[in-house]
Amino acid sequence: MKKLIAGAILLGASSMAFAQPGCGVGAMVFKGQSGIAPHVLAATTNGIFGNQTFGMTTGTLGCNTNESIQSMAMYMNSNVDKVARDMSRGSGENLETLAVLLNVDEADRGEFYRLLQDNFATIFPSSDTTSDQAVDAIVALLEQNDRLSKYVA
Repeated sequence: MKKLIAGAILLGASSMAFAQPGCGVGAMVFKGQSGIAPHVLAATTNGIFGNQTFGMTTGTLGCNTNESIQSMAMYMNSNVDKVARDMSRGSGENLETLAVLLNVDEADRGEFYRLLQDNFATIFPSSDTTSDQAVDAIVALLEQNDRLSKYVA
């Protein structure tokens, strides 16, 4: 019985370690930190306080309920360097993927690409910029653009 309980605890802890604590109090406290320790601590904090569900429901605590933005954030986590390269050029497969994930209409894609290229230094101010920071900057730029704000509303 003890082995079964220990196994369940380890399984729960390991699944919590690989959860994506993209929002909630834990994510806010450990924002900008990289590595497994801050990731596990953020996920654990969210699990202990049970605040992530509240944040996702209400759109607070750094949680965005826009599925398109969540999809873009997941894509950026794995492809941030490729996206940065394409963004600096103003074109490319990875930049097109962002447009598709955000459901940017074909008619608006040129402006979308130009906006991101023109603001590359704002989106990626340093080589240490995380994908989460880049996503936040992209969303902020889109929110300020009259024509493109509808894609992050």
